[in-house]
Amino acid sequence: MFVDAAHFVLQPFLGFLWCFARVFIKAPSGRQRFNVLGALDAVTLQLVTVTTDSYINARSVCHLLLKLRLLCPDDLLTVVLDNARYQHCRLVMDVAAALEIELLFLPPYSPNLNLIERLWKFVKKECLATQYYATFEAFKAAITACLAHTHDIHKDTLATLLTLNFQTFDNVVL
Repeated sequence: MFVDAAHFVLQPFLGFLWCFARVFIKAPSGRQRFNVLGALDAVTLQLVTVTTDSYINARSVCHLLLKLRLLCPDDLLTVVLDNARYQHCRLVMDVAAALEIELLFLPPYSPNLNLIERLWKFVKKECLATQYYATFEAFKAAITACLAHTHDIHKDTLATLLTLNFQTFDNVVL
């Protein structure tokens, strides 16, 4: 399982725009944030999420680990995480040990090794780019709907995007 948090901010997400005349686009006011902590199964591409309007913290990670263990009660689970500070704390380590979940931390500054980063990029492109949401509820609903349909409507697109093809280098001399 590849785990990471995405912090979607209610603001304009521009596509490509170039023109001679000044163009005004509608934009919501404020900076409301919708946070999604997700776990993506590398084989089945099943997505498990924990969402909140407040902050993602160690308790959110523990809640996600519990959901993963309940989903796969007898399986060996390895969770691939980045180096966010709230994922390294003692609470998360203790909960993972109690649930018999192995935590595998990626090297610093290597988001390209976390498969779920590709999903977050897809969600931003699919439902946020060049879209205007008048309310925060509509914004959250669009993101939630996109994530809910990763296994059916978006399955073909994500099957080619979320592959385990990572570039490796052999015998590199630095």
